[in-house]
Amino acid sequence: MKRLILLFACLFTWSVVTWASHDKPIQVGELPKQAQTFIKNHFPNLSVALAKMETDFMSRSYDVIFTNGDKVEFDKKGKWTSVECEHSVVPAAIVPEVIKGYVDKQYPEATILKIEITDRKGYEIELSNGIDIEFDKKLNVIEIDR
Repeated sequence: MKRLILLFACLFTWSVVTWASHDKPIQVGELPKQAQTFIKNHFPNLSVALAKMETDFMSRSYDVIFTNGDKVEFDKKGKWTSVECEHSVVPAAIVPEVIKGYVDKQYPEATILKIEITDRKGYEIELSNGIDIEFDKKLNVIEIDR
C-alpha cells in the first residue's frame, strides 16, 4: 500500500512539473485584443516571426518576436511588460514622458533599446550606450548601471 501511495505521489508530482511550464506557438489573432492593438499601433511595419503563449503553474504570458529580432512581452491581459528592440528603438509613445526627458537631458546621444515594467511597478531601461537605468513607481531614478 505504501508503494502504491508513493507511486501516485511521484506521478502527481511529475505531471505538475511537466504541466507547470509550457510554451505554445499561437497565431497573432489569438493574442489578447489589447496586445493585438499594441502591435498594430507601435509596430505596424514589422512582420511577426513567432507569437507564443507561455503558461506556468499559476500564470500566463505572451511573447511576440518580429522578423527583425525585436521582441515584446505581454501579461495575461495583453498589457506590454517588456519591449526589446535589437535593430531599432523603443517606440517613443510607450515611454513615460519623465523617462524620455531624463534620457534626453542626461544622455542626449543615446536611444532607448529596451524598456521593462519591473515587479515593483517601476521601469528599467537599456540605452544604446550600454547604460541601464532603473526607475521606481514614481519615476525617480533608483539605480544606474554602467
